[in-house]
Amino acid sequence: MTLGLSMYDRDDRLVVCNTPYRQIYRLTADDARPGTPIVELFARRIAAGTFQDDPVARVAGIRSTIAAGQSGRFIVELPDARIIALTVSPVGDGGFVTVHEDITERTLADRRIAHLAHHDPLTDLPNRLLFRDRMEQALARLDREDAAFATFVFDIDLFKSVNDSLGHSGGDALLEAVAERVRSCIGPADTIGRIGGDEFAVIQLVDGPPRAAAAALAERLLDRIRAPYEIDGKRIVIGISIGIALAPQDGRTLSGILRNADLALYRAKKDGRGCYRFFSPEMDTDVRLQRAFELQLREALPRREFELHYQPIVDLATCRPCAVEALVRWRHPEHGLIPPDKFIPVAEEIGLIIPLGEWILATACRAAADWPSDIRLAVNLSAKQVVAGDLVEVVRRALADTGLPAGRLELEITESVLLQKDHDSLAVLHGLAALGVHVVLDDFGTGYSSLSYLQLFPFSKIKIDRTFVAELTTRADCAAIVSSVTTLARALAMGTTAEGVETWDQVALLRVAGCREAQGWLFGRPVPAAALSFEPAADCAPAAA
Repeated sequence: MTLGLSMYDRDDRLVVCNTPYRQIYRLTADDARPGTPIVELFARRIAAGTFQDDPVARVAGIRSTIAAGQSGRFIVELPDARIIALTVSPVGDGGFVTVHEDITERTLADRRIAHLAHHDPLTDLPNRLLFRDRMEQALARLDREDAAFATFVFDIDLFKSVNDSLGHSGGDALLEAVAERVRSCIGPADTIGRIGGDEFAVIQLVDGPPRAAAAALAERLLDRIRAPYEIDGKRIVIGISIGIALAPQDGRTLSGILRNADLALYRAKKDGRGCYRFFSPEMDTDVRLQRAFELQLREALPRREFELHYQPIVDLATCRPCAVEALVRWRHPEHGLIPPDKFIPVAEEIGLIIPLGEWILATACRAAADWPSDIRLAVNLSAKQVVAGDLVEVVRRALADTGLPAGRLELEITESVLLQKDHDSLAVLHGLAALGVHVVLDDFGTGYSSLSYLQLFPFSKIKIDRTFVAELTTRADCAAIVSSVTTLARALAMGTTAEGVETWDQVALLRVAGCREAQGWLFGRPVPAAALSFEPAADCAPAAA
């Protein structure tokens, strides 16, 4: 036999055992001579380090099993961590026989498979499946003992940008480091799980009211996770947003609690990220309103509720309009005219920006085709349009369908398009330039501003953000920045347009700084195409020769 076997008489004395049995328990032939009482055999196994129970109690358990005339199967873990499957069967004369199998490798393999099925392979934290099981246990404890608990859901703020800059291996290393820090914050009875890409969750078990303990844990998590990391030789600083739902006040079901924690997380992000928020009932109302707003926004395009308004851009040397920027508005049936900053971010989130952007481009090009031939059209592009993949063909089709010359079209992008220095995005920009259209860098001087962006692509023009123009006449640093940008643009053979111009004093300083064009309420507010004028701005004196 390959299995270990031992037989005992009715007086619990060894009758016979085979070599595999002695090998499993590290016994010699003298240790296991026929006639040896089983209690003494167990004592010799204790000396060999292969038995750790009470010998008398073990024999009593065996006798209890065979007294019923049945076989028994037991799994025994030895002091050296081996795992043995033991079968005890009665024989006719009152004795019994035991069969022993070393199942260590098989058991460990099964345990590894079970562990992998319930744990995240990267961080070794409980995965969504196991986390939900632990929540069910917490809910059962709540029903049984009226013991409250808190559920946290949180993710890393702007993780995609961090992951893109670090590469996937660096992003994985960051997630592992975050998981380790969260482990150091929670109590021994708490559960932490990784339930999504960069999304984590915690179940905090408490003995009393959960809110104070939850707030304290949230503060620890924020402090620990925002401390700097060293990843692949780079110093990384991140933040998290946390949503918290308390049981039983915020729900007594798994789905309800998780949903409310997600709503609280959504509010934390909306409130600026890097913070925590407890669920409150009005959050549910806010989300319902948001979902209704999204649905209405989706229906706005087929219902033709969008319209374009146009704002002139003037040549500062002559005061004459040289270009017009197309700006989209939403004519809401209940709320009236809604500006783009209220709905464009939502359109980007729900994927509407691609068809909306195509409509804006086609409509604006059709209108511009009837303008004087020296008037250019400026159209804003979302970063999502640039990465969509077919933008060059969309622009080519709009120009062909409307007859607008490519040289009269300016496409404005923000620095976010170039943030990751993505080769595909740069290829799209070069494809647009190859069509003959002008590509303009909008809002320069804000956001991620870096001079390296001007090396990545030969922009036709830079638009100086309104935040610098607004205080141009009162702050020397703003004037210095505007002057530096215009000087840089001239050196790179790029034009400049100042945004947000509202006074003639600003115009005078912009001329001195060498800025070529300006846009703002001083020269005209956005108006429908029918109200657009191409006459020189009133009260604007041409620059001195």
